[in-house]
Amino acid sequence: MFSLNGFKALVVGVANDQSIAWGCARALRAQGADLAITYLNEKAEPHVRPLAEELGAELILPLDVAQAGQLESVFARIDEKWGRLDTLVHAIAFCPRDDLHGRVVDCSAKGFSQAMDVSVHSFMRMVRLAEPLMPSGGTCMTVSFYGSEKVVEHYNIMGPVKAALESVTRYMAAELGPKGISVHALSPGPLATRAASGIDHFDEILALAAERAPTHALATIEDIGAYAAFLASHEARNVTGVVHPIDGGYQIIG
Repeated sequence: MFSLNGFKALVVGVANDQSIAWGCARALRAQGADLAITYLNEKAEPHVRPLAEELGAELILPLDVAQAGQLESVFARIDEKWGRLDTLVHAIAFCPRDDLHGRVVDCSAKGFSQAMDVSVHSFMRMVRLAEPLMPSGGTCMTVSFYGSEKVVEHYNIMGPVKAALESVTRYMAAELGPKGISVHALSPGPLATRAASGIDHFDEILALAAERAPTHALATIEDIGAYAAFLASHEARNVTGVVHPIDGGYQIIG
């Protein structure tokens, strides 16, 4: 129904072949998009580079958003290589372990600041840098979770952080809509990724989600990738500012 042939896409957050960002990158490439893929650091590169090469990524770049200048360098390389960007996928989040496993009321100022900077403000920074590379419009996506709006046991401080991420998604969508740039938050149910495994009692969260969802099945990275690829297409150009549940109906159950 739709094609992404000739589209230029940046995917941030590939860690391994189980990560949401990998599912998105693979789906975007399958529909014809050219890819730029980032890896966190030298330790992560051996795990990410072979995957990026498997998809024929034209740019494979280091990116730690906490390191000054790295994000700007990535976008400079994209501008140099392509001169434009059609799609941005932001699939990164971080919170120090002690703050992640503790009560919200006990979260340290430093931990909260780090979580907000990596998980939320980095998306804002990426969209700001992407804007001049999208003169004819484009699509920016991030990844959220149901714990943003309901209390999910053990999700803790990441709930408020994701709530902020969803709010900035709506505000940026309103600001950039006149330029034809859509902004979305993908909200899959719990799924087994390396990043999610840092959440305390995560196996219990997975089991409960599968039990409660009307489909009795967890979302897969293929489900998320397919949805992301559609949102990147011209056919979805009049959809923006939405938190998209991809969770087998988990969010409709009280």
